[in-house]
Amino acid sequence: MPEPDAPLTLDSRIADLYARPLGRDVVDKVLLQLGRGRAWVTNPAVSRLRLRTLARLARPVVGTGFLEVVIDLVNACPPAPPVDTGPTEPTWWKEAVFYQVYPRSFADADGDGVGDLRGIIDRLDHLAGLGVDCLWLSPIFASPGADNGYDVSDYRAIDPQMGSLADADELIAACHDRGMRIILDLVVNHTSDQHPWFQEARRDPDGPYGAYYFLREGSPDAPPNNWTSFFSGPAWRWLEGAQRWALRLFAPEQPDLDWDNPAVRAEVADIVQWWRARGVDGFRLDVINYISKAPQLPQGNTFVGKLMGFTGVEHYFHGPRLHDHLAELRRTGFTDPADTDNVGVMIGETPGVGVEVGRLLTNQDRGELDLVFNFDHLEAPGKQRFDDYRYDLNDLKAHYLDVQSRLGSREWMSIFWDNHDNPRMVSKVDPEGSHRAGVAKALATIQLTMRGTPFLYQGQEIGAANQAFSGPADLRDVESLNRLAERATAGVDGWVEVMAGSRDHARTPMRWDASASHGFTTGTPWIGFHESGTGWSVAEQQADPASVLSWTRDLIALRREHRALRLGSISFVDTHVRDYFAWWREWQGERWFIEINLRPRPLPRRQRNLDLEVVHGTAADRRSPMAAYEALVCRER
Repeated sequence: MPEPDAPLTLDSRIADLYARPLGRDVVDKVLLQLGRGRAWVTNPAVSRLRLRTLARLARPVVGTGFLEVVIDLVNACPPAPPVDTGPTEPTWWKEAVFYQVYPRSFADADGDGVGDLRGIIDRLDHLAGLGVDCLWLSPIFASPGADNGYDVSDYRAIDPQMGSLADADELIAACHDRGMRIILDLVVNHTSDQHPWFQEARRDPDGPYGAYYFLREGSPDAPPNNWTSFFSGPAWRWLEGAQRWALRLFAPEQPDLDWDNPAVRAEVADIVQWWRARGVDGFRLDVINYISKAPQLPQGNTFVGKLMGFTGVEHYFHGPRLHDHLAELRRTGFTDPADTDNVGVMIGETPGVGVEVGRLLTNQDRGELDLVFNFDHLEAPGKQRFDDYRYDLNDLKAHYLDVQSRLGSREWMSIFWDNHDNPRMVSKVDPEGSHRAGVAKALATIQLTMRGTPFLYQGQEIGAANQAFSGPADLRDVESLNRLAERATAGVDGWVEVMAGSRDHARTPMRWDASASHGFTTGTPWIGFHESGTGWSVAEQQADPASVLSWTRDLIALRREHRALRLGSISFVDTHVRDYFAWWREWQGERWFIEINLRPRPLPRRQRNLDLEVVHGTAADRRSPMAAYEALVCRER
C-alpha cells in the first residue's frame, strides 16, 4: 500500500485514487455524468484494481491517455485538510442572507428599459424589509455588453447604462446606512476585447500587454489546440492585424488573462483594493477556478470533452497554480494593508469543482476563498442544464446529505439554486406550475434553515418561474443564441433544449406590480416579460400572509432571531425514507426540527413522538399526514 501522500502511478489502485481530494471529485463527477452510484468504485472488487488494469479495461470507452491525465491532475493537487469537529467560528458572512441582483433587470429609474443603480437604490427598502444582510450585484462595470457585463472594459468605471461612480458610492453608503453590506461581481478570468490592456496587446503583441493574455502565433486555419468554448466553437479567436490566436473560453470578445504573469495578478489586486477603499465589503469572483491554465496549453482529452461537453476543461478547471494565485490575491487584494484583520469576503464561482476541492479552497486555515459555488446539485445525476426533464428533490436531498457529512467546522458552504446563469429551480421541479407556491416555500425552507450561507436571487422571494419564450427573437443571451445557431448548423432543432436551460429565464425583469411593465420601467424593457400568471409580483404578495414573499420574509426573520438556525450543528433523520427530508439544528442547547415533504402528494407523518412546537409552517400542526410540499420549522419544547 503506497504512502497517503505518495504520487499516484498506473500501479496505484482505484482506492488510492479515490482517497485523494481531486481523485474523489473526478471519479464522483464521472459517476454523476454517467448516472451511476459510488458503489461502482468503492466495492472491494473494483477498489483493489490497479489503475493500469482500469485503463486497459476502459480503453474501448475512454480511449488512451485518460487515466494519465487524471493521475497528473491528482498529483498536482494539495492533500485534503483534516476534518475539524470543533465549534464553528462565527463570521458575519456565515450568518448573513445574501441577495443577488442582476442590475439590468432589477429596477429602471431613468426609463431607458435597462435597470440601473438608481433603480436599485430606490428599491433597497424592499431588501431591508425582506431581511437581507448583504447585497450582491452582478457586473456594473463599463462594458460593451457582449455578455451582459461579464466582458469588462474598465474595472474602475460604471457602465453608463447603469449610472455613474457617484451612484455607486451612494448605493454603497445606502446599503451601509440600512445595516446591509454589499459585494460586487468581479470578472477577472477574462476581460473585454475593448479593454485598454487588450487593445494594446493587439497593437503590440510582443509588448508588455501582449503577455497579459494568451496570444499564440500560427496560421488562421489551425488553432493552437483543440479546446472548445463554453459559448460554442473553438476556444480561440484569430486576430488578423496581430497575426495571433487569442484564447477565449467564452465569447470571442472575452479574451482570457494569463494569471501566471505577475503583472496581471498585481493589476487584479489593485482593482480589489481600489473598490475596498470605496466601501465594498468583498467580491464574488466569476469562474475564478479557471485562472490557472496548464503550461503549454496541451491538447484536451477527447473522452473528457465528450463527457463534460467542453474539450480541454481538464487543463484549467483546477490548474497547477490555482491555490497559490488565490492565496496571494487574498493577501494582496482582499486584506486591508492598514488592518490585516479586515479581510473582504472572497466568494468564488467554481464550476466543475467538487466537494473535496471545495474543502481545500474554503478551509479557513489555508487562506484562500471563504465560499464557493458548486453547481452539481442543480442537475440530476446523468443530466445537464440543457436536458429537458423534471428535477426530483430527492436528488437535492442526496446532495446535502453527502456534502454536510464531509464538511468540518473549518469549512462552510453556500446554499443556492437560482442565479443569473441558470433557469428557475421552481420550474425545474414543477414544470406545469401546479404547485408553484408550495415548491417555492419548500425550497426557501431548505435554503434558509440548512447549515450554510443562503444566496437568494432576485424574484425567488415571490416564486419567480421560467418564461414562455415564443421564439429566438425573444432571447438576449449569447449562450442560448449561439447554441441555437450551432444546433441549426447540425440540422437539429435546438429550441427544446435551449428552453430547458436558457439563462434568460432568470434574466427577465423583476415583477414589482401587476402593471404592463410590472413596475420595472416606464419605457420598453431590454428583454420582455413572457409569463402571464397573476399574483406573482411584490405588490400582489406584500400584504398576503400566505404568499411566498411573506413566507420568505418571516423565515429570514426567524433565522435572524435564532442562532441555532444560522450556526447550529446539523443532524439528519430518516435519511433512507424517500420524499422525506428532515434535520435537527442545535446551538448551545437550543434545538430546532425542520421537515419537508419533497413530493406533490401527501406523505405519512413521521417522527410523531417528538414534542415540538410548529413555529413556522405550511401546516398548523403535525397531527395529519404531510400535505404536498409541506414545510415545517419546529422548536423542541
